[in-house]
Amino acid sequence: MKRILLLAVLIPFAGFSQAPAGYYNGTAGLTGYALKTKVSEIISRNYNWNYGDLPGFYNQTDLDIYDDHDVSNTTILMDIYSEIIGGPDAYEYTAAQLIGNASAEGMGYNREHIMPQSTFYSYYPMYSDLHTVIPVDARINQLRSNYPIATGGATNHYVFSNTSRISNDLTPGYAYTGRVYEPAPEFRGDLARIILYFAVRYEAKLRSFNYAPGTTVANDTNPFNGTAEYAFDPGYLEMLKQWHAADPVSQRETDRNNAVYTIQKNRNPFVDNPQWVNLMWSETPDAVPPQAPANLTVNQSGAHFVTLSWTPSADADVLGYKIFADGSTEPVAVTKSTSISIDQLTPSTTYSFTVKSYDKGYLESPVSNAISVTTAASDGFARDLMITKYIEGSSNNKAIEIVNNTGHEVNLNNYHLRIQNYNSVNGNYYFAEAFQMEGTAAPGEVFVVLNPKAALGCSTNEQAKFVTASDPLTFSGTQYIELSYRNQFTVDAIGVRDTMNNLEDRSLYRINATQPTATFAAAEWQTYPSDYCTNLGTLSVVGTPGNSFSDVSIYPNPVKHELFVNGSDILKIQSAKIYDMTGSLIFNKKTPFKIHKSLDVSTLKPGVYMLILDGQSFKFIKH
Repeated sequence: MKRILLLAVLIPFAGFSQAPAGYYNGTAGLTGYALKTKVSEIISRNYNWNYGDLPGFYNQTDLDIYDDHDVSNTTILMDIYSEIIGGPDAYEYTAAQLIGNASAEGMGYNREHIMPQSTFYSYYPMYSDLHTVIPVDARINQLRSNYPIATGGATNHYVFSNTSRISNDLTPGYAYTGRVYEPAPEFRGDLARIILYFAVRYEAKLRSFNYAPGTTVANDTNPFNGTAEYAFDPGYLEMLKQWHAADPVSQRETDRNNAVYTIQKNRNPFVDNPQWVNLMWSETPDAVPPQAPANLTVNQSGAHFVTLSWTPSADADVLGYKIFADGSTEPVAVTKSTSISIDQLTPSTTYSFTVKSYDKGYLESPVSNAISVTTAASDGFARDLMITKYIEGSSNNKAIEIVNNTGHEVNLNNYHLRIQNYNSVNGNYYFAEAFQMEGTAAPGEVFVVLNPKAALGCSTNEQAKFVTASDPLTFSGTQYIELSYRNQFTVDAIGVRDTMNNLEDRSLYRINATQPTATFAAAEWQTYPSDYCTNLGTLSVVGTPGNSFSDVSIYPNPVKHELFVNGSDILKIQSAKIYDMTGSLIFNKKTPFKIHKSLDVSTLKPGVYMLILDGQSFKFIKH
């Protein structure tokens, strides 16, 4: 954003000019997609607020106290769709002037999704990400619709008060030929950095977003190309890089980044490190397809899953692997690892699997050897994730605990929490915007989804795996809540669908159940008073398949250097694994307590971790 004057003495949220010390730890020396993925991991840990909370935050993130504006005015919002640099604005808004529809400019503002909601099906956390949802004029927002933000041509359909416009696309190298919204030159870098942030923050989800396959679809308004790493249609990425270079980071963007970090706990890396744009997208792929992975084998199988592993392709530019089942041309999974669990399988059924590697040019290798496996008729594992605790407490004290007793790592990007509300006007029940989880859940892991405004003494925002005020975590006890798989079918449920439930002011703990169920059964749940949350996120009421060491405990917690494990049978424990809160395995030791009754955790970074002892989980904090 060009020509913005700094009025630092009146900016209350400008606590620091760059990221806090240590925020980008682990990025030193990285380039290309390796840097992009690492940064994605860092910025994906955040507090996710409700869409309705955003207007209240705009007075902290989007005040118009720059350029020629009266610095004593701390109520006017910055609208980059209509802001006139170097002169008086045609109209102005306060945060209270949020409206729905508008027939002309200047009537009020909307919350604008820079990446349209249709891109991600209006799912949280994307739906309320403060970095990408900004206040803009309602009329411009409506006319922009879901058109790409891009370079326009000579044919104008609308020209707005600050020269931004809607016209036909003329972006070089971009196959789309429909209408686009072209911002004023002073704000093109701002918007480019928001869009680039979105591509990095949601890297692991990009393949599942709403895009048209291929790069030559003239009517596809989504500029993503279906890849996690490169992310964009090529011509569109080049335009973003040009806008980023021509309109450098402004003080307003730095101040906004700091303010959003205070509220949401994550940052736009391209405001902090503008040089990363070219560094992340610096790969130079070759034209040679990679070699096929070899030695595809089955490591483990159950009634509903198989775990596969293979020898990696020898090519240095391999990005990842695509897994195919039963001759399908569409992969059932994609991974950067050399092993994966394929779940949602049918018992007593034979499946055939193959794997291909793909490289930085997205060229695919020949297929690996094929392997056939028949799932078991039954096993000792849960067939899917299970909800094990439900806290419907006072005010915002809302939490849901989920356990992974499936016997394998689970990709949480496939799972949604949904809530059903009641429309008293038409008498219909409807599902509000879903919360889509992220990352992975380790086998045996118990994790908590917590409302960020909760004040429960037994779990904090820092300890929860997901912190969200999305609609599913605003329940009042009357609604039906479900855990669903890709919004395709119900995995587990709290309450009865299409009815007003009576679960207010109580905590429910699951008992006498080892499997999830799409139909809520009250007999499986023990009722406790409002705000009761003992052992939330620490122990699963239903237990864990495999060995059970009832008297095992860990101390001290929090820990600095050495984590001690106490119990009568700890010599029988076969493995100790430590996962961070992204689900990444960072420690794995066989027969860990033959000599010492402790684990050295001195090299771990400060944070919250999950210790898994033969399937039993213990959460601890490293100081």
